[in-house]
Order: sequence, then structure tokens, then C-alpha cells
Amino acid sequence: MEYTDVVMENFTCPKHVGEIEDANGVGQVGSPACGDIMKIFLKINDNGIIENASFKTFGCGAAVASSSMATDMIIGKSIEEAGKLKNSDVVDALGGLPDVKIHCSVLAAEAIQAAIQDYKNKKA
Repeated sequence: MEYTDVVMENFTCPKHVGEIEDANGVGQVGSPACGDIMKIFLKINDNGIIENASFKTFGCGAAVASSSMATDMIIGKSIEEAGKLKNSDVVDALGGLPDVKIHCSVLAAEAIQAAIQDYKNKKA
């Protein structure tokens, strides 16, 4: 399977790249098997709504595209909604990924969950 146009767009012109200076939720995950590392930054308001999300990813094109799409999908959502994001949601939004690249979407979902957990830990 080749990469879809949506994957290529999110890889070549990714959205939400970089660090949010005043992020109140940060999650980092990595896969030693492939070397991909994703760090997700969230700015969550007092009502639990994700006002901004960004990422820094070291990895392949599918990892960058997955990070870009996943952050785009959760902005404006509650942390409860965003926490339910599954890797299959990211894959579907990208129009599919080759089987050997599915792990990239798993990392994106896990990094978001880690960032939400970081926010909850800081708030507790």
C-alpha cells in the first residue's frame, strides 16, 4: 500500500508542529523497535477543553503524519473525548496506513493519553 494524499499532506505540511511554552499536559512515548519518538503538548483550559495541541516527533513520515492528524483531531475536544481517541481513528482520518506503519498511529494515541494523564497528575 502506498501512502494516501492525506498522509502525504500531513507529512509534507504538518500542522501543530513545535512546543507549546505554557503547556499544562505533556506526554512522550517511543518505540524502541522502530526508533520513533513522539512528544505531545496540550494546553487545557479550566473546563477541561483542549485549546491547543502540538507535537515534536522524531520518526518516519507516517509518524509525523499521525502526530499532525491526531493533534488536529483533539483541539476543541474535552479531555474525556480526546482520551478516547484510538489509533484506528487516526488511521481512518489519514485514509489508511501500510500495515508496517500502524504502530505510528498507536504512538500518537498513546502520547495524547500520556499528556492528558500528565495534566490530571499536575491538577491533583
